[in-house]
Amino acid sequence: MLHIKSFVFSPFAENTYIIYDDAKNAMIIDPGCYDTDEKDKLSTFIKEMDLKPQMLLNTHCHLDHIFGNKYVTDTYHLIPHFHANEKMVMDLAPAAGLMYGVPFDQYTGQVHLMKDDETVQLGDAVFETLYVPGHSPGHLCFYYAPQSFLIAGDTLFHRSIGRTDLPGGDHQQLLSNIRTKLFALPGDTVVHSGHGPVTTIAEEKAENPFVGASFT
Repeated sequence: MLHIKSFVFSPFAENTYIIYDDAKNAMIIDPGCYDTDEKDKLSTFIKEMDLKPQMLLNTHCHLDHIFGNKYVTDTYHLIPHFHANEKMVMDLAPAAGLMYGVPFDQYTGQVHLMKDDETVQLGDAVFETLYVPGHSPGHLCFYYAPQSFLIAGDTLFHRSIGRTDLPGGDHQQLLSNIRTKLFALPGDTVVHSGHGPVTTIAEEKAENPFVGASFT
């Protein structure tokens, strides 16, 4: 069985996730830990739970989702995994940090550039990777069917969707991908987003005002 721990980090109130199994294998998704206290919270949980971090995943590479990449790679000797189309987004992140008044130490080492349909494995658990660009050009979501949950990044939120006014964003593309890929998942799928509370696919089909037509 998989377990999910979430943290809210940085001035952007970003959701960082640790997913771990009963054997204590763990993956870290979108480490947004910005300052020393937030980094300590992440590592303290990992230590207290006796977890063994195996993988670092980024749903996408906007600055608030990669603030902690360097800390995680330095601490746990992991390589960031993200879609190839996010490389340019990662390269622009330090300049964006200066623009928003949140400078940070960017990770500059080796990365693993993922393909659209590449699966992700943690122990015996295999995640389906969904390629859902629109908020950013290489955005990925990670779906685990046996427990019916989705790590959605900044695609779909509780009664909202990701912004599309940043470089590489495409509003119509995001809407289309939500409707055809995310809304194709079972209604009871629990959606863990990059910001805000959890929701479900069924709730967002019925109530999300940004997607348009009802899917109930």
